[in-house]
Amino acid sequence: MTYSENLFYGASPEIHRRARELRKQMTPAEKKLWDILKGKSLSGFKFRRQHPIKKFIVDFYCHELKLVIEVDGSIHNQKDQAEYDLGRTFELEELGLKVIRFRNEEVFDLTEEVLDRISGFLAPPRPSPRGEGA
Repeated sequence: MTYSENLFYGASPEIHRRARELRKQMTPAEKKLWDILKGKSLSGFKFRRQHPIKKFIVDFYCHELKLVIEVDGSIHNQKDQAEYDLGRTFELEELGLKVIRFRNEEVFDLTEEVLDRISGFLAPPRPSPRGEGA
C-alpha cells in the first residue's frame, strides 16, 4: 500500500474533489479550531482539514496519531444524523482510527478544555526520569 493509499484509505477522486470544496466552506467553529491546529502548532503534530478517508470527509485528521477530530453543529443532535454519526464513527474505528467529537459551542466556549482533550491523544505520558519526585 502506498503512502497516499494509506493516508486516504482508498478515497475516490470525487471524495477528494468534495473535500477541496469543503475546505473553502468551513464553519466558524471549524475555522477557529483550524487556526489552532494548523502548521504543526499543537505539539508538532500535522493535522489536515477536511480530509478524505475512504468514503468520508473528516473535519480534521492527524495521520501520525490516526486521530480524527469532528466538530458538530446542532444538526448532529437530530436522531437520524446521530445514528449516521455512530455508524460513521464505527467505520472509521474499524480502520484503526480514533475519533473524538466536539460541539461547536465547546470549540467557542470551552477552547482550553477542547485542547486538553485533544492533547490527551498526542503522546503517551512520559515516565519521569529516575530520581525525580522521589
